[in-house]
Amino acid sequence: MNRLLQSPQSLLDTTMDQLRTLIAVRDTGTALGAARVLGRAQSSIQKQLDTLNRNFGELCGEPLVVKQGRGQDVLFTETGKAMVERARRTLTDWLDEIDEGRRRAGETLTVGTTRFTLGFVTDVSEKIAGELSRLGVELRFLHLRTKDLLPALADKRADVVCGSVVTSGGEELAGCEVLEWRRSGLSVITNLPETQLPGQVLHARELHTLPLVVSATGLIAEVLRGWFGSGYREKLDVAAEIDTLNYGFELLHSGLVRGCMLVTRGIGEAAGDGRIPEGGGLRVIPVVNDVDPRLEVLVGAFARRGESSPAVKLLWDALLLQHSEWRE
Repeated sequence: MNRLLQSPQSLLDTTMDQLRTLIAVRDTGTALGAARVLGRAQSSIQKQLDTLNRNFGELCGEPLVVKQGRGQDVLFTETGKAMVERARRTLTDWLDEIDEGRRRAGETLTVGTTRFTLGFVTDVSEKIAGELSRLGVELRFLHLRTKDLLPALADKRADVVCGSVVTSGGEELAGCEVLEWRRSGLSVITNLPETQLPGQVLHARELHTLPLVVSATGLIAEVLRGWFGSGYREKLDVAAEIDTLNYGFELLHSGLVRGCMLVTRGIGEAAGDGRIPEGGGLRVIPVVNDVDPRLEVLVGAFARRGESSPAVKLLWDALLLQHSEWRE
């Protein structure tokens, strides 16, 4: 049948299936591997691959793949490699459009959280699960790093996000509805003895005198850039850069690095009172912000301003109620 005469749904299903097959063969190396990944018969995968190969050979003058000896991976031609990458982008775009369409139609509600705010949102979502089900809304969770919170909201990967952002005192976040849970600063978690680092607080102006363990990106890096400029690594004694808190804790416990890990005040408090077990045996010292600009860590929930989805409103009202109960 001429492909233009097929129904749109039939054409879409066939095309997406072919693209998935091509990607799976490329990723696994063989039709057998692709069959295992896709849960289909090897003969079905091989037939589809042969059809694609024949069609592209006629259209482009070069097949997508060249058969190798028995037991060897499929060899992709340059045309085949280019087609696989285009297939990945096409599938991603289609799935993104489908998700966006469902979001616009109010069929999904995606909540982005950091590791440390998931528990709060879980409690709230359990209270509204019945109402979401009645509305026919699927609740999804998206794990985000702190640096990705607001970008995920802006590009509509998430409808509501919960976590920490850096602001100047009183600064408004453009385009965002904000449910503020708390404003605070930073702390250090350290394995340095009190003889080397005495006192109950540490001033930001003193940070350059200490060996620091800092996140390579995200909120901590943003604060350091605000205080010490884009070249803060040259102005500070950065003993180690980390991608995750867990690695920072492991470094401090191992003794390979003797220094201070910069964290948000909330994480410092959680480590100090045992809610983060990895913090056991380490000291937590609050950092006093005595340099300009007066940056703050704003912890809360954020949504796009003007969002009219009933599901988002339902969640937002539940978050407001939960926050009010906690304050009381």
